[in-house]
Parts: sequence; C-alpha cells; structure tokens
Amino acid sequence: MSWRSCGRSAAALVCALSIVPAHAAGGAHVVDDASVEDPGSCHVENWLSQFGHNAGLFTVAPACTSKAFPRLELGGFVVHDWSNAPNATLAGLTAKVNLLPVERGFGVGLSGSLGYSFDRSRIEAASLIVPLSLPVSEKINFNIDAGWQWARQGNTHDIFVGAQTEVQAARDIGLMAEIFTRTINKPGGQIGLRWTPHQGKVDVDLIGGRYVDGVTPSSVTIGLTIRI
Repeated sequence: MSWRSCGRSAAALVCALSIVPAHAAGGAHVVDDASVEDPGSCHVENWLSQFGHNAGLFTVAPACTSKAFPRLELGGFVVHDWSNAPNATLAGLTAKVNLLPVERGFGVGLSGSLGYSFDRSRIEAASLIVPLSLPVSEKINFNIDAGWQWARQGNTHDIFVGAQTEVQAARDIGLMAEIFTRTINKPGGQIGLRWTPHQGKVDVDLIGGRYVDGVTPSSVTIGLTIRI
C-alpha cells in the first residue's frame, strides 16, 4: 500500500484497510494474528488516531463469529479521516478464516477487506493478508503477516509484511510491539499497552506509532474494544 505523491488523507484512508481487517489481535494493531473471535461472540473495536496537530482517523469496526462457522469471522468498518485535505469517509466489509488453530502450536489464517468511498462513490481499496501466529509461551505470542494491498488512488498494488510480539506483562496488562513495511514509502512501527480490567470484556489501548501510514512521522492512538 503506497501513495507516492498522494496526500496524507488518502494515505491514511487506504492504510486503514491494513489495520481494520478482522483483527483478533485487536483494534489499531497493524499486524494481525491467525485467530478469530470466539464462536457465538461479537466485538466492536473503536479507535482514534491523531497524526500531528490537524489530522486524524476515527474507526469503528464490528465483527462476529457464529457457532455454525466457528473458524470464520465476518465484520465491517467505517473510517473517517480529517486533515488539511478534504475530509473523507470509507466503509467496507472484512472476513477472516482460521485455517490452522493456534492451539496446535502454529496458527494460520487468511483475511481480506474491501473498502468503499462515500465521497467518490466507488470501491477504493482492497487487501488480502495471511497472518501466522506462533505462541512462544503462555505469556508471549509472535505474529507475522504477509499479503497484498490495492488502492485505486494511483492504481497501486503493494506487498505488505509485518511482525508483532505480544506479551502478557501482568494479569490485566498486555504489551505490544510491531514493525511493518510496504512496497513503497517508509517502514513503520508501533508500541502499545492494553488494559483489560479483570480480564473481562473491555480492552483499553494506548499506542504510539511511527510512519503508521507510511508518510506521517508520528501518531498516537487511543482504542476501546467491547466484546459481546
């Protein structure tokens, strides 16, 4: 996913597709894991990212896994971006299938997304990602992603690769660090802290990033995930 001379607004909207698709790893994490939501359960992920003083991105992304298809997670998203360029809104669908459960020692998934721009009245972006998960221990998990991303802006076809480490640092506290790169523009990374009170149905995230969209030097993200 690259934008060459495109503005940050267009970049951030298309970048949302690498963040949104069916993330069991959670919310604004760019690198996904291979797992899906628990069968018979749903979640709603919400996050707000600030890129400098006058640009940002707000995302709402619900998803569910049915008991009838326990390895398939279906969802959607709405992303609104604002910056010096005209504001823009993107909505779309996501799907992720768990091909190999992580409980077997190594998890494999396949996730995809399709984004529609209300402002341009057309399909604007798509992605297809293969997430791999390797549980190093009960408290440490390692994820690797590789896949394809397309943006109508410039008709760009990019290869995406990323790696992430998740650590359960305390009963209710998780830590995350990830790096990722696309075919063109700068590689990026994020570090984050996740608070899950009483290991319950709510996650609160605080994340700091560098070149998350490939063009903006720094970002701060606050996220809230509610599981139903």
